[in-house]
Amino acid sequence: MARDNLNDLLAFIAVARERSFTKAAAKLGVSQSALSHTIRGLETRLGLRLLTRTTRSVSPTPAGERLLSTVGPRFDEIDEELAALGELRDKPAGTIRITTDEHAANTILQPRLAQLLPDYPDIKIELVVDFGLTDIVAQRYDVGIRLGDQVAKDMIAVRIAPDMRMAVVGAPTYFAKHARPKTPQDLTEHNCINLRLPTYGGLYAWEFEKAGHKLKVRVEGQLTCNGTQQMLNAALTGCGLAYVPEELVRPQVAEGRLKAVLKDWCPTFPGYHLYYPSRRQSSRALAVLVDTLRYRP
Repeated sequence: MARDNLNDLLAFIAVARERSFTKAAAKLGVSQSALSHTIRGLETRLGLRLLTRTTRSVSPTPAGERLLSTVGPRFDEIDEELAALGELRDKPAGTIRITTDEHAANTILQPRLAQLLPDYPDIKIELVVDFGLTDIVAQRYDVGIRLGDQVAKDMIAVRIAPDMRMAVVGAPTYFAKHARPKTPQDLTEHNCINLRLPTYGGLYAWEFEKAGHKLKVRVEGQLTCNGTQQMLNAALTGCGLAYVPEELVRPQVAEGRLKAVLKDWCPTFPGYHLYYPSRRQSSRALAVLVDTLRYRP
């Protein structure tokens, strides 16, 4: 294939990975019609259909999957090497893509990035909030941030926060009308604020532990949110009970705006860790980020 056709392969990889002509066109900075024309030309030259198109989705054919799995990683290697050359400059530079959850983004990343970025104008951060256990290699993230027990063993992991304890809280106005739960099972009689996990579409089951006994409770309630900050706001208005990180509600509990219950049942999880593939060449920009986020008791 002529070198002029390398751009056609890049266009195909973008569409196959995004599963969307619209998203791929925006990413490449071209029109959808031009991108569609490019893909048709590539398929004609190869004599193979690479993508299956419907009115609602785009997906690779078996031939497309084979091309994506063989050619895609090679272009990724080229991008990584070019990025590595950029690191030969005096100052750390480059874009770091991070996937994390809402709580870590708000309480850890944003405050520390506010300190880091002014000192390193050539470093750019792309922060994506996602409650799912994202495959950072497949999704082309440089870094993931999750609780310690969620990090795969083949990753390089760096602790960036202390252990995290959960809390069940409700407003005084809620408890004025409802008895406080004494056991996790009592929650089935309460109006609880559910958390929907955007990646999987399911509702999070509240986790509890006492004297080595662990259980999960599927709660019910009138309100479902997709973020812990929304749950906190709802609990403050008396909409129901919320299950959130203790540090998130510590000020409101101290002020008496929220009451904590089931304290002896609320578990502690390993704190947040930053992680990245062990085979990834660590850039100077990544090294600066890791040093900034590293937990120092």
